[in-house]
Amino acid sequence: MKLFRTVLAATAVLTTTVLGTSAAQAAAPGADFSGIAALSNCSASLVRYAESVDTDKALVLTNGHCYEGGFLQPGQVLVNKASTRSITLLNPDSSRAGTVRADKILFGTMTKTDLIVYQVNETYASIKSRLNVTPLTLAKQAPADGAGMAVVSGYWKRIYTCSVQATIPQLREGDWTWQNSIKYQQPGCETIGGTSGSPVVSTTTGEMIGINNTGNEDGERCTVNNPCEVDANGNVTVDQGAAYGEQTWWLYTCLTADRAIDLNKSGCELPKPARRR
Repeated sequence: MKLFRTVLAATAVLTTTVLGTSAAQAAAPGADFSGIAALSNCSASLVRYAESVDTDKALVLTNGHCYEGGFLQPGQVLVNKASTRSITLLNPDSSRAGTVRADKILFGTMTKTDLIVYQVNETYASIKSRLNVTPLTLAKQAPADGAGMAVVSGYWKRIYTCSVQATIPQLREGDWTWQNSIKYQQPGCETIGGTSGSPVVSTTTGEMIGINNTGNEDGERCTVNNPCEVDANGNVTVDQGAAYGEQTWWLYTCLTADRAIDLNKSGCELPKPARRR
């Protein structure tokens, strides 16, 4: 999982490339830091649903494994949990725009996908007025193989550009299992620690099509920081250097008419909390 680790800091500083602020770069989807956020240990993004309105409380997405309380256990699901996390929002040129504060975790898990949805204590309109930051829009469908993409890291202020190589039926890492993971075509998206939670942005539409979360660092099989791929027949493959993201469009399958997450909604693809015995 692509959490920040101090051993990576020196290397990352040398390799980080911050984009400039030319008009051409600003106009290209996924080529600047619009809607991008940074956490103390991860990257994140300010996001909206396609149907969101300016008066809705704003949302911030990052990985479940970036949770301020530590890694979530397999099968664990957080719903409507109070939070006071401070989140730094960036300007398009990667400079600091200001901070917002979460007041609730609407949904969080490391099961099936690796995702936390924070609700911020102010509206999109308030953030636009105060900080001039606009959100990314979540795509309603999974990315197709070959689609152009960018992983935009607010933690490192770095943008990786490549394309979707494939959708992996199952990805296993330590005790965790994710489904329909997005594998990146290399070279171009050799993500590092601290890029966890970065949005995967379509370079065609500018929509968020996934969330960056892990990569196989050492060539080990199915261990932490060394995920393995499992195909539909159960065959296991290890691809050292491969990097992956997880699905975010499943959120739409669980939304009510007023854009609340209802895990009991028919067709909802997100995991539910385990029943207490």
